[in-house]
Amino acid sequence: MRAVIIGNGSMQDYSYIKGKLNKSDYIVCADGGYRHCKALGIKPAVLIGDMDSIEDNDYDGEIINLPIRKDFTDSEICLKYVLLKDFDEIIMLGFIGTRMDHTLTNILLLKQIADEGKKAHIIDEHNDIMIAGAENTVYGKKGDLVSIIPITGNLCGITTNGLSYPLNDETLVLGESRGVSNYMTSNICRINIKSGMGIIIKSKD
Repeated sequence: MRAVIIGNGSMQDYSYIKGKLNKSDYIVCADGGYRHCKALGIKPAVLIGDMDSIEDNDYDGEIINLPIRKDFTDSEICLKYVLLKDFDEIIMLGFIGTRMDHTLTNILLLKQIADEGKKAHIIDEHNDIMIAGAENTVYGKKGDLVSIIPITGNLCGITTNGLSYPLNDETLVLGESRGVSNYMTSNICRINIKSGMGIIIKSKD
């Protein structure tokens, strides 16, 4: 089963985002993300947050109220809530926005999910972001941009298949841009990594 967390970040093309949802998804809403739920025409299973970002709260379902002063963001608490349940995959929408501190932190939350052995994606109208594991498959179409970015140190032993600029047991160095803006030569590309931690971003302008 799949859980979807809807945050309070940027969301412009609601028809595109709605196309990423399944009827069977378990929807968790983080605080001000409720405005996106209303625009998408969906009712979350639970609304979690300190409610400091909700202007018009007419939600009549389960609410978990959080204090304004706390150690973790509403988004991370929603993630921890979902990780306690038996979901195979977690999709995070509205997790990218103008606050770079929140955006960067949200991307790094993918590590928590990977540590639990689950799949996860942060998706907006332009990006599909995932943690890079040992074996990775990216689905898209020919010409889609794919970037492989180290986040804690060098990524070593990278071998790719289905990308225009192939890597064969090579290293991407933290702080360098070599892994940015490759592009797919078919509808599937595969990226194998021997060591290191990074993210893979399929993106479009």
